Amino acid sequence: MGTKKREFQMPTAYTILLGLLIVVAIITWIIPDVRNATVPDIVMSPVNGFVSAFDVSLFVMFLGGFLGVVNETGALDNGIAAIVKKLKGKELLLIPILMIFFSLGGTTYGMAEETIAFYALIVATMVAAGFDSLVGVATIMLGAGMGVIGSTVNPFAISAAVDALKSAFPDIEINQTAIIVIGATLWVVSLAIAIFFVMRYATQVKKDTGRSLLTPREREWMHHTYHGEEEKDEARFTGRMKAVLVVFAIAFSVMVIGLVPWETFGVTIFNKTSFLTGANLGEWYFAELQAWFFLCSIIAGIAGGMTERRLVKSFVLGASDMFGVALVIAISRGISVIMGSTGLDMYVLNKVSALLTNVSPTVFAIGAYIIYIGLSFLIPSSSGLAAASIPTFGGLASQLGLSPEVMIMIFCAACGLVNLISPTSGVVMGGLGIAKIEWTTWVKFVLKVLGVLFVVNLIILCLAMAFLS
Repeated sequence: MGTKKREFQMPTAYTILLGLLIVVAIITWIIPDVRNATVPDIVMSPVNGFVSAFDVSLFVMFLGGFLGVVNETGALDNGIAAIVKKLKGKELLLIPILMIFFSLGGTTYGMAEETIAFYALIVATMVAAGFDSLVGVATIMLGAGMGVIGSTVNPFAISAAVDALKSAFPDIEINQTAIIVIGATLWVVSLAIAIFFVMRYATQVKKDTGRSLLTPREREWMHHTYHGEEEKDEARFTGRMKAVLVVFAIAFSVMVIGLVPWETFGVTIFNKTSFLTGANLGEWYFAELQAWFFLCSIIAGIAGGMTERRLVKSFVLGASDMFGVALVIAISRGISVIMGSTGLDMYVLNKVSALLTNVSPTVFAIGAYIIYIGLSFLIPSSSGLAAASIPTFGGLASQLGLSPEVMIMIFCAACGLVNLISPTSGVVMGGLGIAKIEWTTWVKFVLKVLGVLFVVNLIILCLAMAFLS
């Protein structure tokens, strides 16, 4: 009697991240100039990572509670069905429109963790439109990511880098116009490439579902969650459901408005909007967003005619659905914590910076770009990487007579590229967790896109370095 072979299943995000954590700890024992990671370092790193990422993790769970309430009313399912019905035959238009929207957030204020709020909605919409959940993930992640790659005024990348360089070298003059022009070029070109790849894949999947890159397990989850989404009857779209969707739209609109640093652009109309959270719109961060979505959950429940018990139950269930995502974010942050506490990140930074002396502008640009790709795996935070590295690399570029503005954009482009695939990125792992897509499946899809972006962006940066130096 033969034995049935067990189907091979890829390891989960938790296993991948814990494996990386162990690898990083082992590396600290191999390199003599860093502090060796101890057993307590390893054991406590997920917990310390959760502490470090507490704000975004809690935001994810409050967001889950809000979505739980909205979903319980039936407004979201029927609203999506109504949109898809009106777009019959033109569903592909959703992709460029949404990707442009998310890219605007990326280039202006570094929209990253905030995109987690949109995954459940966009994935459901794309599946209802006849695509798969991977199209939904790509629309958000690549859309916002292309904006981050081509940051123009992103305070978490551009401002953080400029401030770090000026603090270390006050005499270095920074041309903000040059940064914006280079950033806008990277943004537009990268976005066009990403839209092409996502639309091509979406078209293939819509014509033949067998072309989907999802594994059987991922397809099963997708069909279980979104089965019959396209068959919702618009007649069931009641007045209460419409009221809930109005609350839904306001919730996300205020979130976006609250996060954009308006004063940076000279906009002062939101200067007296602190009556709700104590912070003006434009000064919000995760604490204000947590309070905002909690309040919107209550309003949505009342608008949907829910009883107090049903509202509380749906909020708690929605929040519990997001706990796995919060845990992934925490573990990924734990890897960064252990690298920082052992000094491994700064060791690598100091070693690689020495490789770029006495080289041509083109070789410098190429070398710095490749080095920053490696550094971004070690330090996923753009503001953290800017503070740690730009004084070294920007100062070196200036000493060699090269453009510090291009150096800043090399940092932005490389960091943005890596944070679209890095398993140490809470945004990547969190978004995939919500969509129930394994990291390996995402890599299979996005690797070709990143390869093209790597070459094209490097060409733009090399030309900019040659022209401005």
